[in-house]
Amino acid sequence: MTILPPDPDLDALRLELARLRAARGWTYDELAARSGLARRTVIEIEQGRTIGTLKTWHALAHALGTPFDELFGTLCRGHDLPGASGD
Repeated sequence: MTILPPDPDLDALRLELARLRAARGWTYDELAARSGLARRTVIEIEQGRTIGTLKTWHALAHALGTPFDELFGTLCRGHDLPGASGD
C-alpha cells in the first residue's frame, strides 16, 4: 500500500513570502530588483496566481536573506515533518 504525503501548504508559503517582504519594508519592485525577477513574477507568486519554479524561489530566498529550507519548511505547516515520527 502506498501512503501519500499530506498536501503542501502553498498558501503558507506565499504568505511567508509576503511576511518576509513586508518585514523588510520592501515593495514588489525592490524584491524584484534584489532577486533579479520580474515585478510581475513576484506579484503573481505572492498573490497565489502561480507557484513559481525552484530557481525562482531560490532567488527569492537569497534576496530575502532567508535559508531556503526555512522558507520551504512553511509547506509542512499543519502536519508532521518527514521523519518526525521516527519513520
